Amino acid sequence: MPTTDEFQELADLLERRLQVIGDHELRDRDPDAQFEQLKSVSEAIMAKHVELKPQIDARLNHFLENCSYDKALDWVRGLMAKA
Repeated sequence: MPTTDEFQELADLLERRLQVIGDHELRDRDPDAQFEQLKSVSEAIMAKHVELKPQIDARLNHFLENCSYDKALDWVRGLMAKA
């Protein structure tokens, strides 16, 4: 089972992705920059998934494999709230 810090890092990445998507000012001003930020954080999420995959719950793995990042974030938040 990953540590609380590892789950927090994953949650931070998932939240960062939502921030980038929601940055309408950046999208309007520089859509290429927004795309690059989204690409970067998505790659970081995928790398974290690969790192944690042998240790995580099958449901969280399913969410991450299918890029259901909102569901993955909800799952991680729920787990961390119980800790």
